[in-house]
Amino acid sequence: MTEELVERVRRRLAASGAPADPVSVARAVRAEAGGALGQEAVLGAVRLARDEFVGAGPLAPLLGRPGVTDVLVTSPDEVWIDAGTGPEKTEVRFVDEESVRRLAQRLALAGGRRLDDAQPFADCWLPGVGPRGRIRMHAVLPPLAPAGTALSLRVLRPATHDLAELRLRGVFGTSGAELLDSVIRRRLTFLVSGGTGTGKTTLLSALLGAVPPGERIVCVEDAGELRPDHPQFVSLIARPANVEGAGEIGLGELVRQALRMRPDRLVVGEVRGGEVIALLNAMNTGHDGGACTVHANSSAEVPARMEALAALGGLKRDALHSQLTAAVRVVLHMCRSPSGIRRLEEVGVVRSFRGEAKVVPVWSKGHWIGDETPFEEMAA
Repeated sequence: MTEELVERVRRRLAASGAPADPVSVARAVRAEAGGALGQEAVLGAVRLARDEFVGAGPLAPLLGRPGVTDVLVTSPDEVWIDAGTGPEKTEVRFVDEESVRRLAQRLALAGGRRLDDAQPFADCWLPGVGPRGRIRMHAVLPPLAPAGTALSLRVLRPATHDLAELRLRGVFGTSGAELLDSVIRRRLTFLVSGGTGTGKTTLLSALLGAVPPGERIVCVEDAGELRPDHPQFVSLIARPANVEGAGEIGLGELVRQALRMRPDRLVVGEVRGGEVIALLNAMNTGHDGGACTVHANSSAEVPARMEALAALGGLKRDALHSQLTAAVRVVLHMCRSPSGIRRLEEVGVVRSFRGEAKVVPVWSKGHWIGDETPFEEMAA
């Protein structure tokens, strides 16, 4: 499969206007190869062309493996995967740097992004690439990435486990199950904190599945990860800007729209920026039992993290702490051990100390700290 043949196939597909699906690619290869290649050579050329033009190319089999959450390309001869136990090098290789660059550019275009020398990095969601979930792509071109095009693909699978299954998996024990039941039953507004890959979204989805079926949940997300087993679950998905930079609808706007949809519980999949202001405003307007996830290293660091996010939207520090203590009752902190085990590490309640929000631990590693009924005074 020479570069010349690849280019001829590319021109034929472009001229025909046919989609770059496996059938169209195979036809174009056979037409361009003519009688110059034998049957086995044609089949080999078709496989290479499919890698060049269809889906995630040579990375597609890796994305399809059960348990794989990340596929990482650091150079043409270094492709890694993470299946929950840390990065593992694979046998997949690219021909050269240019082939990695072409794949990254094609994926960026499919996600509505530009990736070239003038715009040497891109971040987007990929439509119809992953067989097991949505794919988020990030790419950086040289010279910003001196070792070659750095390509990262993350598989976001729908979070569908319920609380019973999480308990069986060891995420929490008996006291943790009782605690989580109390949070839902008392309609306490809560945050789920933790680092990347600790199971924040999985726990949130399971908790939403435990909400009484008569309550209407309106959920706002960047990606449709939350799939709780609940009859009154309504999902709103943010829309990124197109190639021209227009058409974006962010989480903040969707939170405002969600308030008009008669929610009994308002949920944001994850707060990452100024939308935290709209969320806290909503939680302070009588919408008890709401929830969201946030990246934080510990439950004690949640107020500082929320403060930093609110600053992106122009909310002052004292206003943020006042809003946070009035809106949020409980913080559930998730962690992931070096062996890949995810668990509910700590639970804290939000208190105000001299006008500043603090998270006070009340439960840690399966055991209550002091009073075993800290939620009584918080009941709605």
